[in-house]
Amino acid sequence: MDKAALYLIPSLLGDAPVEEAIPPYNIEVASRLKYFIVENVRSARRFLKKCDSNIDIDSLTFFELNKHTDPTQIASYLLPMKSGESVGVISEAGCPAVADPGADVVAIAQREGYKVVP
Repeated sequence: MDKAALYLIPSLLGDAPVEEAIPPYNIEVASRLKYFIVENVRSARRFLKKCDSNIDIDSLTFFELNKHTDPTQIASYLLPMKSGESVGVISEAGCPAVADPGADVVAIAQREGYKVVP
């Protein structure tokens, strides 16, 4: 993670163990990030704890993006990237930006010239 990027982190669709359902690379990336754009903070925190039981959840910053989010607020969720910090997007189930609000974040990131990593 040399340069700031927007990482699309797949999440679990069922009760399968994380290490059986999520590629190791995605688990590693999720463990390193400090900023996350999520649909639901509570389930995202649970998912990250499953990825890395030693992760300091309280040191992370979560931006909630769902149907109640003001669309004018979305671009501000990418502000850490201006300082060189990468941001992860975690949807409620499956891969972000596929039929969920993450698609708006990806569009903004691409328009701003940021790297988007699926």
